[in-house]
Formats: sequence, C-alpha cells, structure tokens
Amino acid sequence: MQTLKERAAWRQKLAWLTWIWGPLTATITLLCTEWIHRGSLGAGFWKDNFLAHLNSYLLTWLLFLFLYLLAAGLTRLPCVGVLVTGLAGCVPATVTYYKLKMRGEPFFPWDFSQWGEATQVVGKAGLELQTSMWVSALIFAALFTAACLTRLKKWPLKQKLFGLAAPLAGAAAVLAVFLSPTLSLSAGILPDMWMQNRYYRNYGVVAGFLTNIQNLKVDKPEGYSEKAVTELAGQARRQDLAPVFEGSYKASGQSGVKQPNIIFIMDESFWDVGELEDYGVEFDQPVTPNLDRLRQTAAYGKAYTPSFGGGTCDVEFEALTGFSTEFLPTGSKPFQQHVTKPMFSIASYLKEQGYATQAIHGYYAKFWSRNTAYPYLGIDEFIALEDFVNPEKKRGVDWSGGLVTDAEMGRRVIEEWENRDTEKPIFMHVVTMQNHTTYNEKNYPEEELVGIQSAPAGISGHTLGALRDFATGVREADAMLGALTDYFSGVEEPTILVFWGDHYNPIGSGYEVYTATGYASGADSESPELHQMPLLIWSNYWEGQVDLGTVAAYEISPVMMELYGLEMPVMFGHLANQLSSYRSRTRGVTVQPDGTVEQGDLTEAQQEWFNAHWMLQYDLMFGQEYALLE
Repeated sequence: MQTLKERAAWRQKLAWLTWIWGPLTATITLLCTEWIHRGSLGAGFWKDNFLAHLNSYLLTWLLFLFLYLLAAGLTRLPCVGVLVTGLAGCVPATVTYYKLKMRGEPFFPWDFSQWGEATQVVGKAGLELQTSMWVSALIFAALFTAACLTRLKKWPLKQKLFGLAAPLAGAAAVLAVFLSPTLSLSAGILPDMWMQNRYYRNYGVVAGFLTNIQNLKVDKPEGYSEKAVTELAGQARRQDLAPVFEGSYKASGQSGVKQPNIIFIMDESFWDVGELEDYGVEFDQPVTPNLDRLRQTAAYGKAYTPSFGGGTCDVEFEALTGFSTEFLPTGSKPFQQHVTKPMFSIASYLKEQGYATQAIHGYYAKFWSRNTAYPYLGIDEFIALEDFVNPEKKRGVDWSGGLVTDAEMGRRVIEEWENRDTEKPIFMHVVTMQNHTTYNEKNYPEEELVGIQSAPAGISGHTLGALRDFATGVREADAMLGALTDYFSGVEEPTILVFWGDHYNPIGSGYEVYTATGYASGADSESPELHQMPLLIWSNYWEGQVDLGTVAAYEISPVMMELYGLEMPVMFGHLANQLSSYRSRTRGVTVQPDGTVEQGDLTEAQQEWFNAHWMLQYDLMFGQEYALLE
C-alpha cells in the first residue's frame, strides 16, 4: 500500500501533465466529435471541410479548451475536465449521426423540445453502435483514467478566481462569435440553411449547432405593414392567375356544391411502392389497386413534402395552413414552437363557415404536441389512441403492443361520420400510424406479407425483408382508401376525400432500395424523388380525371378548393395564384409549372411570389393578422 506521502510524491512527478491535459483533451474531443458525426475522417474531410473552414474548427477547439479549463479549475480534477469536455462534443455528434441516418438532418437546438417524441422513436429504430463511437469511448476512458492520476495545485482565492475568469471570458467570446450573425460571418461561417447536413459537414457539429441558435428568432419580412398585407389580400381575392385544372368540377362550370364535407387523410409513410416495378422489383401481387383505379376518375398527382424519415407534423402543418416550413428555422417543429396561440388553418376557416371540425390519430395525443396545437388550429374534437377501445393493431415486433391498423382508422372515420351532427358539414383530419418506420418482415405473419419475386442485384436480404414489411403496409393503406371511397360513394351528402402520404423513409439498410434500383437520383435525403408523395383528391359528386402534376404540401388545401370552386381565404387564394409561377418551393428545390425540378435560386418574378407568401404567412403566424380583416 502506498502511503499518503508516496501518493503525493507520485502526483508531484506527474504535475507537468496538468499543462497538457487541456490542449490534448480539446484536440481529441474535436477529432472524435467529427469522427462520430461523419463515420470517417478521410482525405475529403481534411481538404474540403477542415482546411477550407479552418476558423470554425479553431473556434470549436478553443471552446473545448476553455470548457476543460473551467471544469478542471472548479474541481481541481483534470479527469472531470476530460469527462465534461468529451461529453460536450461526443454526445451531440452521436445524436447528429443517428438523426442524419433516420431523418436526413442533424441535431438542432430546438430538438430539446421534441425529447419525448425522440425517445419513443429511437427505441424502435434499430440503431447500431458505430466503430467511431465505441473507439472514442475507449479513448476517453483511457484519457480519463490517466487524468485521474493528477490533481491541480491549490491556488489562493484571488488566483483561483482569475484562473476561472480567464477561460470563462474566453468561452463567452467564442460563444459570441457563434451566436452573432455578424461575428460568425466575419469568421467565415456562411449560412447554409437550405442544406443543414452540408452545413454541419463544412463547419462541424458544434459550430453548426450553436450558430443555428441564431435561427430561433424569426424576423419580420422587409416592408411588413397593414397596407402591404391589404394589397396582397386584394390580389389574392381576385384569383385571376389560378390555373384551371382540366376535367375538374370547377372547370366543367359546376358550382352547386358550396359546403361539401371534407375529409383529409394523411397516411403514414405512404408512397406507391408499386413504382419500383419499373426499376426491377417484382411483387407477387398488385400493391395499390385502389389508388390505380381511383386515379382514373379523380384528381391525382404528387405532393412535394419537406420531410424525410420523420417530421410528419411538418407535412400536416403545411397541408392544414398553407404555411411553408421553408420560412421557418430548419428542423424546427411548428406545432411545438409556434402554434401556441389561435392560428389560421383550413380547420379554423371552415369552422367560421359553420363546419364541425375533428381530428383522428392512431397514436398518443401528446405526440408532436397535437393535443395542444390542434385546438389552436381550430380543431374542436381530437380522437387519439387513448380514445380507442381495443383497436386492431399490427406490427408488434418493433412496436410493443403493435400499431393501430389503417383498417381500424377507416372504420373509425365511418363511425364518427355516422354519429356526427348532421346539421353541420364536417371537416375531418385523419393521421394514420400503421406503416411507421422501422421495417422488419417479422412484423407480419408470412401469409400476410407481400412477396418479392425478383429484385436488382445489390439489395441485401435484410433490406428486401424490410421492403416486404413496408409494401404490406402500403397494400393495407390502399385497402383502407378503397373501403372509404366505396362507403362514401353511397353517401348522399357531397363529400371530398383528400388522401396523401407524409414522407419517405429509409427501408432496411439506409437508401439501398432507392439507389440499387435507380429510383432516386441521389444517395441522400435531398434527392427530389424522395419528397414527392402520392396525392389523390376524390369526391362522391364529381368524376373527372385530373392531372395535378406535383404541387407543394402547403398547396394541398388551395388546390382542393380550386378543383371544386370553393370560396377561399386570402392565404389560399394567394397560393392558388402562385401556382402560375411555380408549383412548389421546398428545401431549396423548385418545381416549375411544367413539372421540371430545379435546385438553386428563384427567378426575379418567382422571388416576388415567394416574398409575398412569407409576408402573408408572417402576418398570420407572428403578425397582426391583417389578412383576416374584411
């Protein structure tokens, strides 16, 4: 056993190490943070990111150094400084890595408000520990153990205060650079909000995260005033630029139905997986027979959505309001951060016109804060999972107890319809859950699964199994669509049904399904093909095949009203007119009126429409709501 004197002598011999723990810890933390975030530190990182944006990484290194000095100085224990600094870098990097895999976007400051949703989803996502993570953990374990052998010298109070004040001031100075738009620009950190994954690659996890705090503040549009909004409202009411959709109820000259019942169905992860048959995948049965049938006598196209791999609430926010998430901080969740007071939506508008308003969701009411957001959007009744009694559930392998089936959701829609107040037309907003990520062929009995008879080389067995699970869910969603349209075909009251999917997901091993087949043009979530979801607008009082092309998710309500000649609020009137300039501007991608997809700047005329959209959206979300004044 060592005596106290021997231990003190040993620590004295190692005292010189206290001078290197700080720089060493900061350097290792920086490298491990970026290694975890990226999965590798190849030549591309050093050339295209590190050296090209050296100032950002030097500032991050200084922040880690100052953090170490503060933690170690407060406790006199270098090992505490190592622990705190390592966690400050590696935890955000790990979250970013997994978010990029699941959602195609990194870790944002506003993700803390979504902690409840994240913990429920992550547990089902089948995430695997990466080499960079466990090796980094071993490195820090060794560094922490070595640092435990030393202790900082005890200083008099005045010297200790100075020793803490210096790194505190240094950390504050670095944070000021990251948090100030002017200072971060002067340091060479240029905003790239359209592509946050590229932004984090260029400037690093810490710089990307901290500079995004700047975006928590939403600035009013230049020139915002009552006069400016009133002028836009006048233009929107004319609707003289809105396209005429050939074959629609309005185009035929019909105008008799003024207040039809309206049912929105946003189906979880629904896209026409049968499209893969054009890319070498052969299923053993038709997967979307009802969708294929209905598109012959209804309006059909694609809805360009802002989400991939998650963020369902962003898509429904756009569809309900006509507001674009393009104008909001990337990755923010409007239901949680902005819908905190009564706000315009199709539900609130129809409610003023005498409609009953209702929402149905196959999961818990608090998920994405729908229980608080829906009432503010004018939805009077919300039926969530808590309100179902012994509902049919499937896919219990990855989700304990299973998920409410689309068939059950269809039955509930019919039940609520039959028990509604018949004195009022109804607006019903339905969000399903059955086909939620992740996918595993064990989620269904073999006899229920859609089979795959052939597929292109390069798709693993694991991914093909996941694809069977996904395709089975699509088939069952399609069956619900068929059951609902069959039912409402026999209903006398005029009823419009709007059906669309919210977003694509990774299936099996990342993007393998999309890249091995050639379905998508890119191997990441930015690929435009992975944002265009099926959109069907059907009614029981008009049959006419209408080609919608691709429109934005925020155009769903205006397009539905335009098709059926319904009176529109100002926001929707503007968006209907805006279709003449472009069909969608989402995630930096523009869908032109002819259907072509382009990335890059808008034309001058398109920019004017874009700015006007933001003016109206700001007015209705954050401003004085001049657009609601008659």
